[in-house]
Amino acid sequence: MEKNISAPNREVWGTGILNHIRRTDFSLDDLAEVFPELNMLRQVPQNPLYHKEGDVWQHTRLVCRQVTTLSQWQTLSRPEQELLFLAAAFHDIGKPSCTRLEDGAWTSPRHTIVGEQVFRAMAYRQQARFGLTWEERELVAKLIRYHGLPVWFLKKRRPEADLIKASQCLPLKLLYLLSKADAAGRVNQAGEDLESNVELFGEYARELGIWDQAYAFANPHTRYEYFHRTDLWEGSELYDDTAFEVRLMAGLPLAGKDTWITRHGGGLPVISLDQIREEYGISPQKGSSKAVQIATKRAREYLRKQEPFIWNATNLIFKNREQLCGLFSAYHARIRLVYLEVPYEELLVRNQKRQRSLPIPVLERMIDHLEMPESWETHSRELYV
Repeated sequence: MEKNISAPNREVWGTGILNHIRRTDFSLDDLAEVFPELNMLRQVPQNPLYHKEGDVWQHTRLVCRQVTTLSQWQTLSRPEQELLFLAAAFHDIGKPSCTRLEDGAWTSPRHTIVGEQVFRAMAYRQQARFGLTWEERELVAKLIRYHGLPVWFLKKRRPEADLIKASQCLPLKLLYLLSKADAAGRVNQAGEDLESNVELFGEYARELGIWDQAYAFANPHTRYEYFHRTDLWEGSELYDDTAFEVRLMAGLPLAGKDTWITRHGGGLPVISLDQIREEYGISPQKGSSKAVQIATKRAREYLRKQEPFIWNATNLIFKNREQLCGLFSAYHARIRLVYLEVPYEELLVRNQKRQRSLPIPVLERMIDHLEMPESWETHSRELYV
């Protein structure tokens, strides 16, 4: 089950970045004048073996030019064109902070992962200026995250699993077009036929039936197991042996998790890391492992008895959520993730009113490192944004 209560339509925020893209006829130079964040791409070096065309800015200009000249461009809807161009403009936004010189060559490890977080934080903090709905923001963020997949998917250990996972987050036809423009928007001297790899990606996506839709698993339990095991065929149909439900809360501090639990928790017992810290006098900035250890011990008591409960914490990092899901599912729990989000300005106001406010640098770091919970992580996901 996927439940989503989203933000208002982007027109309420004024012109916004998508309308600006359309109004300036898809010009990266014009876009950078109004959104100077793009100027950080200038003078960021690249390995000439793969990018003889120049720095990241020059590459991005070529990619933006290529994406609007693709033969499939005219077949896209207006929103698809705007979002695809936006992703092209920001697809390497992670490189400025990731680029470094290694063994005499420029490299940008993890720039797609960092780029996803950088774009999300920008668009979240400046929602009134970017004017993106949650869905639009996350689609572009995922295009940034996965834009290298079509080129390198054949080198993955389970290429079909990587494609199916990506299909749960975004339409692969848009990812194909972005990667095709990315491959064409460079002067590659490494001898690798990147564009052929992208075409193979498109053929494979069509064969799997995920070209323009997420892969349809037999049931939510099969989907959950497929992404948490390495030996399961995507066409399997597993018997759902889950016996009870655990609700996993996620969201920035002050996003409204406690209020949601009060209104919708149904009186279930709650394991709250904040309450444990207060109960044991544990500093929020220190001793997190101790609070988690206590919380885990309490969770095991409910899990052994197969009693439903709510785990209440920020859970902003995928690795932390993955460990919790592994613990819960080991006891045959069905996991329901509930993510909440409020506008940045509202978050700051709530923090000022809080009796024990969070230090702003701590809150900002959380925003910068947020890894959005995805639908494939748990049996079901609800979004309140």
